[in-house]
Amino acid sequence: MRVHSPLQIVNAVSTLLRNLKKDIRVGIIGGTGYTGAELLRLLAVHPNVRVEVITSRAEAGTRVSDIFPNLDGYQSLRFEEPLEESFKGCDVIFCATPNGVAMQHAQAVLESGAIFIDLAADFRLLDAGEWEQWYGQPHAKPELLDKAVYGLPEVFRTTIAQAKLVANPGCYPTASLLGLYPALAAGCINEATIVIDAKSGVTGAGRGANVATLFSEVSDSFKAYGASGHRHHPEISQIAGQISTQGQRPTITFIPHLVPMLRGIHATIYCDLTDPSMPIEDVHALYQTRYAEEAFVDVLPLSMHPETRSVKASNMCRIGVHKAVGSNKLVVLSVIDNLTKGAAGQAIQNMNLCLGLSETTGLLAPATLP
Repeated sequence: MRVHSPLQIVNAVSTLLRNLKKDIRVGIIGGTGYTGAELLRLLAVHPNVRVEVITSRAEAGTRVSDIFPNLDGYQSLRFEEPLEESFKGCDVIFCATPNGVAMQHAQAVLESGAIFIDLAADFRLLDAGEWEQWYGQPHAKPELLDKAVYGLPEVFRTTIAQAKLVANPGCYPTASLLGLYPALAAGCINEATIVIDAKSGVTGAGRGANVATLFSEVSDSFKAYGASGHRHHPEISQIAGQISTQGQRPTITFIPHLVPMLRGIHATIYCDLTDPSMPIEDVHALYQTRYAEEAFVDVLPLSMHPETRSVKASNMCRIGVHKAVGSNKLVVLSVIDNLTKGAAGQAIQNMNLCLGLSETTGLLAPATLP
Protein backbone atom coordinates (compact mmCIF):
# COMPACT_ATOMS: atom_id res chain seq x y z
CA MET A 1 0.00 0.00 0.00
CA ARG A 2 1.35 3.41 -0.97
CA VAL A 3 1.94 5.76 1.96
CA HIS A 4 1.18 9.43 1.34
CA SER A 5 3.02 12.21 3.13
CA PRO A 6 1.04 14.77 5.18
CA LEU A 7 1.76 17.44 2.56
CA GLN A 8 0.46 15.21 -0.25
CA ILE A 9 -2.73 14.61 1.72
CA VAL A 10 -3.15 18.35 2.40
CA ASN A 11 -2.69 19.16 -1.29
CA ALA A 12 -5.17 16.45 -2.33
CA VAL A 13 -7.80 17.83 0.05
CA SER A 14 -6.99 21.35 -1.12
CA THR A 15 -7.61 20.34 -4.72
CA LEU A 16 -11.06 19.07 -3.79
CA LEU A 17 -11.82 22.28 -1.90
CA ARG A 18 -10.56 24.34 -4.84
CA ASN A 19 -13.20 22.79 -7.07
CA LEU A 20 -15.87 23.77 -4.56
CA LYS A 21 -14.66 27.35 -4.05
CA LYS A 22 -15.00 29.41 -7.21
CA ASP A 23 -14.98 33.15 -7.78
CA ILE A 24 -12.99 34.33 -4.81
CA ARG A 25 -13.69 38.06 -4.66
CA VAL A 26 -10.50 40.06 -4.29
CA GLY A 27 -9.81 43.71 -3.56
CA ILE A 28 -6.43 45.43 -3.86
CA ILE A 29 -5.57 48.57 -1.91
CA GLY A 30 -2.84 50.41 -3.78
CA GLY A 31 -2.65 48.93 -7.25
CA THR A 32 -0.23 51.24 -9.08
CA GLY A 33 3.12 50.20 -7.58
CA TYR A 34 5.31 47.37 -8.83
CA THR A 35 3.93 44.87 -6.32
CA GLY A 36 0.37 45.91 -7.16
CA ALA A 37 1.12 45.42 -10.85
CA GLU A 38 2.60 41.99 -10.15
CA LEU A 39 -0.46 41.03 -8.12
CA LEU A 40 -2.71 42.00 -11.03
CA ARG A 41 -0.56 40.07 -13.51
CA LEU A 42 -0.65 36.88 -11.45
CA LEU A 43 -4.29 37.14 -10.40
CA ALA A 44 -5.31 37.60 -14.06
CA VAL A 45 -4.66 33.89 -14.64
CA HIS A 46 -5.69 32.54 -11.22
CA PRO A 47 -8.59 30.14 -11.95
CA ASN A 48 -10.53 30.91 -8.76
CA VAL A 49 -10.18 34.69 -8.45
CA ARG A 50 -12.26 37.62 -9.59
CA VAL A 51 -10.71 41.01 -8.84
CA GLU A 52 -13.57 43.28 -7.77
CA VAL A 53 -11.87 46.55 -6.87
CA ILE A 54 -8.44 48.19 -7.20
CA THR A 55 -7.71 51.48 -5.49
CA SER A 56 -5.39 54.40 -6.12
CA ARG A 57 -5.85 57.95 -4.89
CA ALA A 58 -3.71 59.40 -7.66
CA GLU A 59 -5.18 57.34 -10.52
CA ALA A 60 -8.84 57.09 -9.46
CA GLY A 61 -11.01 56.85 -12.59
CA THR A 62 -8.17 55.67 -14.83
CA ARG A 63 -8.41 52.30 -16.55
CA VAL A 64 -5.95 49.78 -15.11
CA SER A 65 -4.80 48.81 -18.61
CA ASP A 66 -3.95 52.46 -19.38
CA ILE A 67 -1.33 52.30 -16.60
CA PHE A 68 -0.31 48.70 -17.24
CA PRO A 69 -0.80 47.92 -20.95
CA ASN A 70 0.29 44.31 -20.43
CA LEU A 71 -3.09 43.79 -18.71
CA ASP A 72 -5.14 44.99 -21.69
CA GLY A 73 -7.62 42.22 -22.38
CA TYR A 74 -7.15 40.76 -18.91
CA GLN A 75 -8.34 43.59 -16.69
CA SER A 76 -11.17 46.01 -17.47
CA LEU A 77 -11.51 47.72 -14.07
CA ARG A 78 -10.73 51.33 -13.29
CA PHE A 79 -8.84 52.49 -10.22
CA GLU A 80 -11.09 53.75 -7.41
CA GLU A 81 -10.66 55.86 -4.30
CA PRO A 82 -9.81 53.64 -1.28
CA LEU A 83 -13.22 53.80 0.44
CA GLU A 84 -14.24 51.11 2.91
CA GLU A 85 -17.61 50.53 1.23
CA SER A 86 -15.84 49.65 -2.02
CA PHE A 87 -14.53 46.43 -0.46
CA LYS A 88 -17.84 45.09 0.84
CA GLY A 89 -18.32 41.50 -0.23
CA CYS A 90 -14.62 40.82 -0.82
CA ASP A 91 -13.22 37.53 0.48
CA VAL A 92 -9.59 38.67 0.40
CA ILE A 93 -8.03 42.10 0.44
CA PHE A 94 -4.39 42.67 -0.46
CA CYS A 95 -2.70 45.88 0.65
CA ALA A 96 0.16 46.86 -1.66
CA THR A 97 0.82 50.32 -0.26
CA PRO A 98 3.76 52.09 1.39
CA ASN A 99 4.51 51.23 5.01
CA GLY A 100 2.05 52.73 7.49
CA VAL A 101 -1.08 52.51 5.32
CA ALA A 102 -2.26 48.94 5.90
CA MET A 103 -2.60 49.48 9.65
CA GLN A 104 -5.21 52.14 8.91
CA HIS A 105 -7.42 49.62 7.06
CA ALA A 106 -6.78 46.38 8.94
CA GLN A 107 -9.44 46.62 11.66
CA ALA A 108 -12.27 47.41 9.25
CA VAL A 109 -11.22 44.60 6.91
CA LEU A 110 -11.06 42.04 9.70
CA GLU A 111 -14.46 43.14 11.04
CA SER A 112 -15.92 42.60 7.57
CA GLY A 113 -14.83 38.96 7.71
CA ALA A 114 -12.34 39.23 4.84
CA ILE A 115 -8.78 37.94 4.93
CA PHE A 116 -6.25 40.77 4.98
CA ILE A 117 -2.81 40.24 3.41
CA ASP A 118 -0.38 43.13 3.86
CA LEU A 119 2.53 43.25 1.42
CA ALA A 120 4.21 46.09 3.32
CA ALA A 121 5.86 45.92 6.75
CA ASP A 122 3.05 47.04 9.08
CA PHE A 123 2.53 43.68 10.78
CA ARG A 124 5.89 41.93 10.35
CA LEU A 125 7.46 42.96 13.67
CA LEU A 126 5.88 41.79 16.91
CA ASP A 127 7.08 44.73 19.00
CA ALA A 128 5.40 48.08 18.32
CA GLY A 129 8.35 49.98 19.81
CA GLU A 130 10.78 48.19 17.53
CA TRP A 131 8.53 48.95 14.56
CA GLU A 132 8.50 52.64 15.45
CA GLN A 133 12.28 52.64 15.81
CA TRP A 134 12.83 51.29 12.29
CA TYR A 135 9.90 52.86 10.44
CA GLY A 136 9.87 56.27 12.08
CA GLN A 137 6.21 56.48 13.11
CA PRO A 138 4.01 55.13 15.91
CA HIS A 139 2.16 51.92 15.15
CA ALA A 140 -1.54 52.73 14.78
CA LYS A 141 -2.80 49.23 15.66
CA PRO A 142 -0.35 47.58 18.10
CA GLU A 143 -3.19 45.42 19.44
CA LEU A 144 -3.28 43.58 16.10
CA LEU A 145 0.40 42.66 16.00
CA ASP A 146 -0.01 39.41 17.92
CA LYS A 147 -2.92 38.43 15.66
CA ALA A 148 -0.82 38.66 12.50
CA VAL A 149 0.80 35.54 11.07
CA TYR A 150 4.14 35.85 9.29
CA GLY A 151 3.50 34.66 5.76
CA LEU A 152 6.49 32.46 4.95
CA PRO A 153 4.68 29.24 3.91
CA GLU A 154 7.70 26.96 4.01
CA VAL A 155 8.08 27.71 7.72
CA PHE A 156 4.61 28.70 8.99
CA ARG A 157 2.24 26.83 6.67
CA THR A 158 -0.06 25.48 9.39
CA THR A 159 -0.66 28.83 11.11
CA ILE A 160 -1.05 30.67 7.80
CA ALA A 161 -3.87 28.29 6.86
CA GLN A 162 -5.82 29.52 9.92
CA ALA A 163 -4.94 33.21 9.58
CA LYS A 164 -7.15 36.22 8.93
CA LEU A 165 -4.29 38.75 9.03
CA VAL A 166 -1.13 37.82 7.11
CA ALA A 167 2.10 39.80 7.20
CA ASN A 168 3.70 39.07 3.85
CA PRO A 169 7.51 38.87 4.28
CA GLY A 170 9.92 41.35 2.77
CA CYS A 171 11.95 40.35 -0.28
CA TYR A 172 15.36 40.32 1.42
CA PRO A 173 13.99 38.37 4.42
CA THR A 174 12.36 35.78 2.15
CA ALA A 175 15.60 34.96 0.33
CA SER A 176 17.64 35.11 3.54
CA LEU A 177 15.34 33.06 5.75
CA LEU A 178 14.77 30.33 3.15
CA GLY A 179 18.54 30.13 2.80
CA LEU A 180 19.05 29.87 6.58
CA TYR A 181 16.04 27.77 7.59
CA PRO A 182 17.38 24.18 7.24
CA ALA A 183 20.70 24.95 8.93
CA LEU A 184 19.10 26.98 11.75
CA ALA A 185 16.40 24.38 12.39
CA ALA A 186 19.04 21.64 12.54
CA GLY A 187 21.26 23.65 14.90
CA CYS A 188 24.34 22.95 12.82
CA ILE A 189 25.65 26.53 12.50
CA ASN A 190 27.16 29.03 14.90
CA GLU A 191 24.39 31.56 15.42
CA ALA A 192 26.82 34.27 16.52
CA THR A 193 28.62 34.56 13.19
CA ILE A 194 25.96 34.79 10.46
CA VAL A 195 26.60 37.25 7.62
CA ILE A 196 24.06 37.95 4.87
CA ASP A 197 25.42 39.78 1.83
CA ALA A 198 22.37 40.51 -0.32
CA LYS A 199 21.79 42.22 -3.68
CA SER A 200 18.56 43.54 -5.16
CA GLY A 201 17.33 44.84 -8.48
CA VAL A 202 16.00 48.40 -8.60
CA THR A 203 12.30 47.46 -8.54
CA GLY A 204 12.84 46.68 -4.87
CA ALA A 205 12.90 50.43 -4.27
CA GLY A 206 9.35 50.82 -5.59
CA ARG A 207 7.81 52.67 -8.52
CA GLY A 208 7.92 56.19 -7.11
CA ALA A 209 10.19 58.77 -8.72
CA ASN A 210 13.57 58.75 -7.01
CA VAL A 211 16.86 60.16 -8.26
CA ALA A 212 18.81 57.29 -6.68
CA THR A 213 17.04 54.74 -8.91
CA LEU A 214 17.15 56.64 -12.20
CA PHE A 215 18.68 54.63 -15.04
CA SER A 216 21.63 57.00 -15.32
CA GLU A 217 22.29 56.64 -11.58
CA VAL A 218 22.25 52.83 -11.34
CA SER A 219 23.49 51.72 -14.76
CA ASP A 220 27.12 50.50 -14.82
CA SER A 221 27.30 50.88 -11.04
CA PHE A 222 27.01 48.78 -7.90
CA LYS A 223 26.74 49.91 -4.30
CA ALA A 224 25.89 48.90 -0.77
CA TYR A 225 23.36 50.85 1.28
CA GLY A 226 21.99 50.68 4.81
CA ALA A 227 25.28 49.18 5.98
CA SER A 228 24.88 50.57 9.49
CA GLY A 229 21.30 49.32 9.80
CA HIS A 230 18.48 48.33 7.45
CA ARG A 231 14.82 47.86 8.41
CA HIS A 232 14.79 44.29 7.09
CA HIS A 233 17.42 43.33 9.67
CA PRO A 234 15.02 43.11 12.66
CA GLU A 235 12.56 41.14 10.54
CA ILE A 236 15.21 38.58 9.57
CA SER A 237 16.51 38.45 13.13
CA GLN A 238 13.04 38.01 14.67
CA ILE A 239 12.03 35.11 12.43
CA ALA A 240 15.47 33.49 12.62
CA GLY A 241 15.05 33.55 16.40
CA GLN A 242 11.73 31.70 16.08
CA ILE A 243 13.38 29.05 13.90
CA SER A 244 16.52 28.73 16.04
CA THR A 245 16.94 25.68 18.26
CA GLN A 246 18.54 27.98 20.85
CA GLY A 247 15.35 29.94 21.41
CA GLN A 248 16.86 33.38 20.88
CA ARG A 249 17.68 35.77 18.07
CA PRO A 250 20.95 34.92 16.32
CA THR A 251 23.61 37.58 15.78
CA ILE A 252 23.23 38.51 12.12
CA THR A 253 25.13 41.01 10.01
CA PHE A 254 22.94 42.04 7.06
CA ILE A 255 24.24 44.27 4.26
CA PRO A 256 22.02 45.04 1.23
CA HIS A 257 23.29 46.17 -2.17
CA LEU A 258 21.71 47.72 -5.25
CA VAL A 259 22.65 46.18 -8.60
CA PRO A 260 21.76 47.46 -12.10
CA MET A 261 19.01 44.98 -12.97
CA LEU A 262 15.23 45.30 -12.85
CA ARG A 263 14.19 42.42 -10.64
CA GLY A 264 15.79 39.75 -8.52
CA ILE A 265 17.40 39.13 -5.12
CA HIS A 266 20.64 37.25 -4.54
CA ALA A 267 21.51 36.51 -0.91
CA THR A 268 24.95 35.09 -0.13
CA ILE A 269 24.91 33.76 3.43
CA TYR A 270 28.09 32.95 5.37
CA CYS A 271 28.05 30.98 8.61
CA ASP A 272 30.36 28.67 10.57
CA LEU A 273 29.45 25.02 10.98
CA THR A 274 29.35 23.91 14.62
CA ASP A 275 31.01 20.66 13.59
CA PRO A 276 34.09 21.47 11.48
CA SER A 277 34.20 17.89 10.21
CA MET A 278 30.65 17.96 8.83
CA PRO A 279 30.91 17.17 5.10
CA ILE A 280 29.18 19.51 2.65
CA GLU A 281 27.37 16.42 1.33
CA ASP A 282 25.60 16.10 4.70
CA VAL A 283 24.64 19.79 4.68
CA HIS A 284 23.31 19.41 1.15
CA ALA A 285 21.28 16.36 2.18
CA LEU A 286 19.88 18.38 5.09
CA TYR A 287 18.64 21.07 2.70
CA GLN A 288 17.27 18.54 0.22
CA THR A 289 15.33 16.76 2.95
CA ARG A 290 13.91 19.96 4.43
CA TYR A 291 12.66 21.21 1.06
CA ALA A 292 11.90 17.87 -0.62
CA GLU A 293 8.15 18.52 -0.86
CA GLU A 294 8.24 22.28 -1.36
CA ALA A 295 6.87 23.33 -4.73
CA PHE A 296 8.65 26.69 -4.66
CA VAL A 297 12.10 25.86 -3.29
CA ASP A 298 14.66 24.16 -5.51
CA VAL A 299 17.88 22.94 -3.89
CA LEU A 300 20.44 22.68 -6.67
CA PRO A 301 22.91 19.80 -7.01
CA LEU A 302 26.21 20.23 -5.21
CA SER A 303 28.70 22.68 -6.77
CA MET A 304 25.97 24.57 -8.67
CA HIS A 305 25.35 28.32 -8.30
CA PRO A 306 21.79 29.69 -8.66
CA GLU A 307 21.16 32.70 -10.92
CA THR A 308 18.54 35.39 -10.52
CA ARG A 309 17.51 34.98 -14.17
CA SER A 310 16.48 31.39 -13.40
CA VAL A 311 13.67 32.66 -11.13
CA LYS A 312 12.64 35.83 -13.00
CA ALA A 313 8.85 36.40 -12.81
CA SER A 314 8.38 33.07 -11.00
CA ASN A 315 7.49 32.15 -7.43
CA MET A 316 10.57 29.95 -7.10
CA CYS A 317 13.49 30.20 -4.69
CA ARG A 318 16.66 28.43 -5.83
CA ILE A 319 19.36 27.52 -3.33
CA GLY A 320 22.95 26.34 -3.63
CA VAL A 321 25.12 25.21 -0.72
CA HIS A 322 28.92 25.28 -0.66
CA LYS A 323 31.76 24.98 1.82
CA ALA A 324 34.52 27.54 1.36
CA VAL A 325 37.85 25.89 0.65
CA GLY A 326 40.29 25.75 3.55
CA SER A 327 37.74 26.87 6.14
CA ASN A 328 34.75 25.85 8.23
CA LYS A 329 32.58 28.37 6.43
CA LEU A 330 29.22 27.26 5.03
CA VAL A 331 28.14 29.42 2.07
CA VAL A 332 24.46 29.37 1.11
CA LEU A 333 23.31 31.06 -2.10
CA SER A 334 19.61 31.93 -2.32
CA VAL A 335 17.87 33.65 -5.25
CA ILE A 336 14.30 34.85 -5.75
CA ASP A 337 12.40 37.38 -7.83
CA ASN A 338 11.76 40.27 -5.43
CA LEU A 339 8.36 41.06 -6.97
CA THR A 340 7.09 37.49 -7.11
CA LYS A 341 8.32 35.14 -4.37
CA GLY A 342 9.52 38.27 -2.56
CA ALA A 343 6.11 39.98 -2.72
CA ALA A 344 3.04 39.31 -4.90
CA GLY A 345 3.58 35.63 -5.67
CA GLN A 346 4.10 34.80 -2.02
CA ALA A 347 1.02 36.84 -1.12
CA ILE A 348 -1.06 34.72 -3.50
CA GLN A 349 0.55 31.56 -2.11
CA ASN A 350 -0.61 32.74 1.32
CA MET A 351 -4.11 33.50 0.00
CA ASN A 352 -4.33 29.98 -1.42
CA LEU A 353 -3.38 28.52 1.96
CA CYS A 354 -5.87 30.68 3.86
CA LEU A 355 -8.70 29.60 1.56
CA GLY A 356 -7.92 25.90 1.47
CA LEU A 357 -6.72 25.90 -2.12
CA SER A 358 -3.63 24.12 -3.35
CA GLU A 359 -0.97 26.71 -2.61
CA THR A 360 0.46 26.36 -6.11
CA THR A 361 -2.78 27.51 -7.78
CA GLY A 362 -2.07 30.25 -10.32
CA LEU A 363 1.67 30.20 -9.56
CA LEU A 364 3.19 27.38 -11.58
CA ALA A 365 4.42 29.37 -14.59
CA PRO A 366 8.16 28.90 -15.14
CA ALA A 367 10.66 31.73 -15.05
CA THR A 368 11.11 33.90 -18.13
CA LEU A 369 14.30 33.71 -20.18
CA PRO A 370 16.25 35.58 -21.38
